[in-house]
Amino acid sequence: MRLHLLALNPTDSVTEGFLPAAARLGLTVTLLTDRPDAHRHAYARHAARGGEALPPLDVVPCDVRDFREVIGAVSGLGGPGAVFTNSDHLQTQTALTADYLGLPGKDWRAAFTAKNKAQLRRALAASGLDTVRSAELPPDADPVALAGAAELPYPCVLKPREGVASEDVVLVRDDRELADRCREIRARRPGEALVAEEYLPGPLHTLETLGDGTALHAYAAFRTTLSPLPHFVEERLDLLPAPPRPHSDQVLAQLTALGIGFGVCHTEYVAQGDRARIIEVNYRAIGDRCDLALAQALDFPLFEHVLRTHLGEPLPAELGARADGRVRIEYVCAERGGTLTAAPGASDTERNGVRLVYRPLREPGEKHPHYRTNRDYLGVLRATGTDQDRIDRAVAEFLAARRWEIG
Repeated sequence: MRLHLLALNPTDSVTEGFLPAAARLGLTVTLLTDRPDAHRHAYARHAARGGEALPPLDVVPCDVRDFREVIGAVSGLGGPGAVFTNSDHLQTQTALTADYLGLPGKDWRAAFTAKNKAQLRRALAASGLDTVRSAELPPDADPVALAGAAELPYPCVLKPREGVASEDVVLVRDDRELADRCREIRARRPGEALVAEEYLPGPLHTLETLGDGTALHAYAAFRTTLSPLPHFVEERLDLLPAPPRPHSDQVLAQLTALGIGFGVCHTEYVAQGDRARIIEVNYRAIGDRCDLALAQALDFPLFEHVLRTHLGEPLPAELGARADGRVRIEYVCAERGGTLTAAPGASDTERNGVRLVYRPLREPGEKHPHYRTNRDYLGVLRATGTDQDRIDRAVAEFLAARRWEIG
């Protein structure tokens, strides 16, 4: 059976997660992308490093952001058993293609709502389950119009309407600062629609879900540690103990109201007492190697489960995730711009029941500005085991014994 997979840039989730899972399921894969050379290089490097076997794979150039081009390309290639993407930016296009071809897939309306942060707020308010005050600035509107929006509270959070990775997400404290930050973002992202919304203080959590259109499972949740305000860079994630979790039912009810219940989804929310206030819904697997860590620590076939839903197979009543697995993800962040002059290489170690997997995200010699987003990550360390104290000690020892230097 053939899987048509849509992608922009290569990601670890696809290269180390979904493609090996497709091979284990016996699938042949056609990868449609606007960056074919980057994917061919990534897969050749994966093989050279001794990575897990990939399936028979054809890389096909395609303007994957345009659903009309995707439908035409997939129809011309003929006969897929499934159409799938893990990209934030391609969920609606993929859902429309699956719907056009009569294949299992996400509701394109739900995919659009999740991606468009202004529409997400409108849909949640219409559901009656939660309301967050917000205002939208269309691409050509004057930032002063957003600063003067009725009932917009301060401080508030300004962000691109369809942004990812905390890029250009910033806390602002008054009308003047809001208008100034709008102009700065517009200079970097001309023609981009923006959203300003009520700041929700409180602990930031995630809920990881997987559904087949009938059953919706909450299979994991993280507590997220962020950088100091006014920016929102994720610096650390800790897997929360297995259910019961106090806010899961609320988040699941909000996702259901949004029409989200097929395939994998990563939702971020703030816990305010007994209330779960959704920050954003990412209708794809959690990224930055967290999905790989979950599959390992919970010892269940996460990536295969996801692909099977898109092949039309129902999920089992129990996903098979172990309850005692623990995960800590630590991101090593650049604190300033410059050239990376020294950094450790990739490593895999296991000691005292803790497995540490470190992967560099920049190579020595690379020069970057200070982005104040996850593009500042120099590397990511994932620690898995069953004893949180041992995990924490192992992470502290690993970080203390290594140096990342920027000149």
